This record gives sequence, C-alpha cells and structure tokens, in this order.
Amino acid sequence: MAKAERDAEFTEFVSSRAAWLRKVAFLLCGDWHRADDLVQETITRLYTSWGRVRRAENMDGYARRTLVNVFLSEQRRGWHRFTSSQAAVHEEVSVDLDLARDLDLRRALAALPARQRTTVVLRYYCDLSVEQTAEALECSTGNVKSQSSRGLNTLRQLLTMCSKVPVEGLS
Repeated sequence: MAKAERDAEFTEFVSSRAAWLRKVAFLLCGDWHRADDLVQETITRLYTSWGRVRRAENMDGYARRTLVNVFLSEQRRGWHRFTSSQAAVHEEVSVDLDLARDLDLRRALAALPARQRTTVVLRYYCDLSVEQTAEALECSTGNVKSQSSRGLNTLRQLLTMCSKVPVEGLS
C-alpha cells in the first residue's frame, strides 16, 4: 500500500472516531485538556502501528485498548499530578442533560481510583461485556467484576452524598 493511501485511510479512521475517543478519554481522566493529550498520544501510537491496526478484527477495540493503555501508563508514571490544573476546569455543556447531575456524576467518576474508573467507563459507557473489558484491561473477568462492583458502590456513595443524582440508575 502506498504511503499516501495508508495516510488517507488512517486519517479517515481517526477523523471518524476522534470525538468518541475524546469523550472516552475525558471520562477516564476528567479533564478536557488532558483528554486531548491522551487522544493525541493514542493517535500517535495508532499511526506507528497502523499496519497491525488495520488488520485487527475490531479496529475500534484496538483504538480503545490503546487509549486505555495510554491512560493507565500515565497514571502509573504520575506526571499528571504535577501538570494537571484543578483550578481551571473547562466543562463542555451538553444541551440534553441536566448540568448539575452531569457535573456531580463527573466529579464522582473522577474520584474513583484509575482502575475502577477505567472499568466503569468501559463497562457502562462503552457498553463492553465483562469478557471484552477483561481483554481490554488484560486482566481476569473476576477482576473486572470486582472493580466494577467497587466502582459502582463508590459512585453510589458519592452521589448519595451529593443527593442531586438519583442512584437508582446505577446498577
């Protein structure tokens, strides 16, 4: 495949999934600027391994797994603790959602430990099965179940304290 064709194919793939990747990254990290950085690193990694990506049975799954790996790797390095600014939070407003509820949910999600937050996002936002989540996180299904359970319990507790988001929807 010629480089121009390869680049055009890659550009088309990334263009069609950039907004989705950004939303998943935001749900993982809770900061739009950091989400942009995560997506940029993910796109770079996808480009360098585009030959493998395009042969993958599930290209979206490959991209999602790459994003999760970038996020978890960054969490382990800890550099985000020194570079992230909690003072300036820029929220994007969603017209069809209750803003207070949405912000409470985002704060509660951000309070979860990285593995629990990643598991909850993959299971309930990306709508992956336990097995698919285990594959994406390279862990056992039992680990996914326990991380999901702990994450949801913590979310329920945090949201109950806020008392602005009904907890019946979190099951």
